[in-house]
Amino acid sequence: MSDRSPVPSLFVARRRLLAGAATLALVPLAACGRGEPAAEAPAETAETIGPPEGSLEWAVEGAWREGDLTRDEWRHPLETLRFFGLRPDMRVVEVWPGSGWYTEILAPYLARGGGKLYAAGFPVGPGADPTQAALNAAFQARFSEDRSLYGEIEFTTFGPTSEALAPAGTADMVLFMRTLHVWMASGLAEKAFADAFAALRPGGVLGIEQHRLAPDADQDPAAANGYVQEAFVQQLAAEAGFAFVADSDVNANPRDTKNHPFGVDTLPPIRLTAPPGEPPDPTFDRSRYEEIGESDRMTLKFRKPE
Repeated sequence: MSDRSPVPSLFVARRRLLAGAATLALVPLAACGRGEPAAEAPAETAETIGPPEGSLEWAVEGAWREGDLTRDEWRHPLETLRFFGLRPDMRVVEVWPGSGWYTEILAPYLARGGGKLYAAGFPVGPGADPTQAALNAAFQARFSEDRSLYGEIEFTTFGPTSEALAPAGTADMVLFMRTLHVWMASGLAEKAFADAFAALRPGGVLGIEQHRLAPDADQDPAAANGYVQEAFVQQLAAEAGFAFVADSDVNANPRDTKNHPFGVDTLPPIRLTAPPGEPPDPTFDRSRYEEIGESDRMTLKFRKPE
């Protein structure tokens, strides 16, 4: 049907369809008569069409992530989220999403699949940390401006006096992504696990990614260097009522010696060259830490009992 002519009647449309089919049937025969093969349309490949829209691969490879794709080598978002069991129709809580590195994957994926994302940011109100308040504002502005891509994210908070991360007993998954050491330093670790347990439905999943301390090292209760023992994380989860499901080495890095002068933030992507709060040291030799890459991290999956 030509888009330059009016819509034909059903009778005319059928005659044209039959005529077109007959013409197509004759083309290969004529070609064979000349001893030439029939022309074939080029086959579409995965490289030309890309992952199906709405798939987790599509969300991970999205053009909107162009500035963050280089870190996938260390963070393995596709493998990590698959390990946790993420599905597109889930109600997911991301606690302290920071600038939104994982949000830019989770939000489009859940928006296309009929799911829901709760982003529990830093505490707000009187006494709130100005840096954290600025991060909250930038995060909300970024993920509110394109609802056709990111959907309707529900913004909540987590802090010393915060209320529910999401409506009680409704979340399918809660994610703690490299944040537990900060909560240990501020006395919020137990509250984080309790709030996650309250938000999850029975059978819901708690997924944790955290810088991993060697099992024979002494655990600093405040985790000042950013590293936490896997056994300690499992203990905190068990005390909150969670059942351990599985662990994964998808984010392991055996090159990480974990004895860096400024803790885990000596490594990429933070790359400290001086103690926190002090000016950068231009003479600091970063070559060793660039060779290590990002930290060795545990990846743990827990479940709220049915």
